[in-house]
Amino acid sequence: MMGFTLLGMGQILILAARWTVLLSLISFIGGGVVGLLLLACRLAGRKKITALIDVYVEIFQGTPLLLQLFLVFFGLPLLGVDVSAWLAASVTLTLYTSAYLLDIWGGCVASISRGQWNSGASLGMSYPQQLRYVVLPQALRIAIAPTVGFMVQVVKSTALASIIGMVELTKTGNMLSNSTFRPFPIYGMVAMLYFFICFPLTWYARKLEKRHQQSTR
Repeated sequence: MMGFTLLGMGQILILAARWTVLLSLISFIGGGVVGLLLLACRLAGRKKITALIDVYVEIFQGTPLLLQLFLVFFGLPLLGVDVSAWLAASVTLTLYTSAYLLDIWGGCVASISRGQWNSGASLGMSYPQQLRYVVLPQALRIAIAPTVGFMVQVVKSTALASIIGMVELTKTGNMLSNSTFRPFPIYGMVAMLYFFICFPLTWYARKLEKRHQQSTR
């Protein structure tokens, strides 16, 4: 009976893991789109826009993610905007992710030497053409490894959505623990599921990092 019960709880947790994966994908894809738009605006070089983007990045990187979730989930209803736990988590994690991806990708673009820009200019390319044909292809190769690595951080960050009532892997584990009074096996299975989600990403990021190091030697 004990084995059957543990098996049943494991199946429930696996089903709950789907929502963790889905929230991670929404956050990463949405954050990637927002991050690209912000990077394009930053590269445009307008000082006022760049200053606003810098403030945006400082806010989302300089405050705890849990506090950001609270502000969206509990703060927006005070302004008359009703949000579900799903929507609050998706929006907050998307903005949080975009702030970090913007810095990752911006750093990769900045790592391209000035000589590459000058080479494009010597061929008569405009600034957008230099970005498109010379700088971004090189920056993309550098950005792959840290971007994939940051996906692991996004997956683990989704656990905080349980605090505002979103039923994902961590919340489901907490509910099962409270109802069965068996926290050790349940949270052990939760940890294993997070490991199975994150380990392939970590392994792939390290593989890409080694490949990049070998290509630059």
